[in-house]
Amino acid sequence: MSVIKPYRYLTKNAIESEANELLLQMQGTPNSPKWPFVADQAANYLKLSVVWDSLPSHNNRPVFARIYPQTRIIEFNEDIPELQQNRGLEQSTLAHEIGHWMLHVNQDEADGFVQQLELSLSDEAAEQPFLCRKVTEQQISPNSANKQLDSIEWQAQYFASCLLMPTHILEEKRIGRDLTRESHLDAMAQDIGVTKANLKHRLKDVGWICIPKGSKQIYLGNGVPNGQMRLF
Repeated sequence: MSVIKPYRYLTKNAIESEANELLLQMQGTPNSPKWPFVADQAANYLKLSVVWDSLPSHNNRPVFARIYPQTRIIEFNEDIPELQQNRGLEQSTLAHEIGHWMLHVNQDEADGFVQQLELSLSDEAAEQPFLCRKVTEQQISPNSANKQLDSIEWQAQYFASCLLMPTHILEEKRIGRDLTRESHLDAMAQDIGVTKANLKHRLKDVGWICIPKGSKQIYLGNGVPNGQMRLF
């Protein structure tokens, strides 16, 4: 059996359930989920190590990071300064790699491979990484030759969003804040440990805000709990 799972279509609900299940498993352990920067605890819980190195582009797209499933190593691209300067972007990237580990890696196979490597370090397959790029749902073209690859990348990114911003944390951090005000979103993003752009995308996805195309004006969506923000 391959270390990498065959491609499979996953719904948003299925991906969110995987992220919530991981957070539930972490409860009560030394890596119990804490915000901000919950991806750090998740990586520690899963025994995934992080290193920094210079990573080449792939198909003319920058590679933010890549994961070596057999050795449980996540490599960050040191040539992208924003990754080291922006903790929110770093957490999103780390959570993206964790998404690949949870959704696309046969973990039992990977662990078995690691045990074999400890006995014999001769298998070159251990050096083949799982490249990771950022792809939005809108960038997946049904006619693209890379449709499955792009879909896999989107799945990992959506997992990251759900892991970093589960609805119960959004509900907690929105108290006392107006989601239509940029300064309140800045503070909320900082409390959660994500970029404001990622927070806006997540809030739009759960229906709490809407931003008309071509506009910067933010409106409350119909999905906001209790219909209105609670301001204190």
